[in-house]
Amino acid sequence: MERKRRSEMQQFASSLSVRKRMQSTPQRDTPAEMRVRSVLHAMGFRYSVDAKPLADSRRRADIVFRRARVAVFIDGCFWHGCPEHATWPRANARFWREKIQANRMRDSDTDQRLRERNWLPIRVWEHEDAQRAALRVARRVRARYGPQD
Repeated sequence: MERKRRSEMQQFASSLSVRKRMQSTPQRDTPAEMRVRSVLHAMGFRYSVDAKPLADSRRRADIVFRRARVAVFIDGCFWHGCPEHATWPRANARFWREKIQANRMRDSDTDQRLRERNWLPIRVWEHEDAQRAALRVARRVRARYGPQD
């Protein structure tokens, strides 16, 4: 049994400490998400958090503006393969390369599905300045609301 557990673990994490770190990585309310949300909220925007923009899809966006049909994704540099900050682990290199490539393909597919239904996907890297990212999101959301009466 111990041998099987180790081999299963090796498929995913190179050590128990890496496994624990992976498990403790939050899927929502990450520091980067909280910073962008805080700025948007201070600007007067209201939005849904960790929500499905498309009812018939399991995929969730970090911030959703339903009326404007804007879905914001705050992507982690490691998990989504940031061209500026991504690192390729040496341990379990093949597994990680496939995992990160699959994440990138899923992100691209999600963006395409949203666009096909007249949604605007916005991708923000976790390393981006929260103020700048929020301003970029705010401009796009306001533009999609159209002229205000």
